[in-house]
Amino acid sequence: MTGLLDGPVAGAVGPWLSGIYFALLGVLSVYGLHRFQLLILYSRGRRRPARIPSRLENRPSVTVQLPLYNELYVAGRLIEAAAAFDWPRDRLEIQVLDDSTDGTSEVAGRAVAAARARGVDIHHIRRSRREGFKAGALAEGMERSRGEFLAVFDADFVPAPDFLLRLMPEFADPAVGMVQARWEHLNRDWSLLTRVQALLLDGHFVIEHAARCASGRFFNFNGTGGIWRRSCVESAGGWQHDTLTEDLDLSYRAQMRGWRFVYLPGASAPAELPVEMEAFLGQQHRWAKGSIQTARKLLVPILRAPLPVKVKAEAFLHLTANVSYPLMLVLSLLVFPVMMHRQRHPFGSPLFLDLPLFFLSTGAVGTLYASSQRALGRSVWKTLALLPAMMAVGVGLSVSNSGAVLEGLWRRGGEFRRTPKYKIEGASQRTPLPRIYSARRRRPPFVETVLALAFSAALIAAAEAGLWHAIPFLALFWWGYSFTTVLSLVQDFGTPSERARSG
Repeated sequence: MTGLLDGPVAGAVGPWLSGIYFALLGVLSVYGLHRFQLLILYSRGRRRPARIPSRLENRPSVTVQLPLYNELYVAGRLIEAAAAFDWPRDRLEIQVLDDSTDGTSEVAGRAVAAARARGVDIHHIRRSRREGFKAGALAEGMERSRGEFLAVFDADFVPAPDFLLRLMPEFADPAVGMVQARWEHLNRDWSLLTRVQALLLDGHFVIEHAARCASGRFFNFNGTGGIWRRSCVESAGGWQHDTLTEDLDLSYRAQMRGWRFVYLPGASAPAELPVEMEAFLGQQHRWAKGSIQTARKLLVPILRAPLPVKVKAEAFLHLTANVSYPLMLVLSLLVFPVMMHRQRHPFGSPLFLDLPLFFLSTGAVGTLYASSQRALGRSVWKTLALLPAMMAVGVGLSVSNSGAVLEGLWRRGGEFRRTPKYKIEGASQRTPLPRIYSARRRRPPFVETVLALAFSAALIAAAEAGLWHAIPFLALFWWGYSFTTVLSLVQDFGTPSERARSG
């Protein structure tokens, strides 16, 4: 293997590969520095005096929108939770926006009838066509609604009865257009995969959202667990389905119109995490593709708008963050040949060049997520034990999400694929999962398998050549691709419960 990198051709190509390698590592380091910046902004926000809670003298009308599509196991749970909201009955409306094509509609119908019998103003709205997917359902529901405010919950959420009481006072400020709650996780400890997902989401909500909100930068509604002012949605152009992240798209359009968003980390909305690797990969693929589509759509208007430089810079880094996946994938393909070339054509110690950039691009990740767990009062040591699995998931996602980024660059919209949920609410629940919603594989993990094998060979070759400084870099990518491959294969060949618990 090392012989392929000898000779005049390799000698000519080597400097170019090294240049590309360091350019990629430099760009990834910028995103790493951005994470450190968010940590600094978060720390500054925490040092500020405690904010006086807002008060809302009157209780305005609220429409709760529950978009459903084939959610047989969790639809009833969601409807029951919404019907239990502590809010005046004459100012509370619930819409079950049901696009289902299976038995979900029957389950939802029974739950709606039971709530209506208790005096709840609830409507079961069915569409003949699933046009616009979730964005289309929300738009049609808004046309039929009577609420001045719109609360949105996905099927996997179980909001507490006091949810509206905790968020609605923020709308006492007429400039506030949206209030977002923090996500909590009903099945955080169900498997290694769910623990990693919880860690990733906690970093986003606890650190990133709080930092952006406190520093006056744009942040986004997360599609669920939040409340919109109706006039804000209308003035921003309403729900649109030309991206797969209609929530991100509307958030930026609304803030560009001057609306202020509020994030309340102390108010939470519990939800169920995906328990299958393929479901998780599909969810991440949709989010990555949608964010790039939103960047295509809005970045130029944002950069041209009369906004502060800090807002424009944050918007650019936020909306383009998923570009790091194809960069990481290419970097992983270059790391071994570049190390071999530099071993034969040294230009200074590789450690002086690699380690600082590598730390900026990866060390920031661990610091951010460890900080999020500390802020939540969770064990930092347990978080550190999870970091290898979290880093592996990040690397393993590079293949799937690279495809998502490329699709997002070239295509608008796309099919909104639901993420299967099974009403799993704790670590002890070990009942077999029903096959009806078992996530279907979009493709075999062929690329991840090949890369895992290639990095196994590269590790052996590096050890034989004495490239000890390359071992940590190669091991990181080997671990990431191997981890994703194993979880994906176990899902394919195990029983439903085994597939989910394999994490």
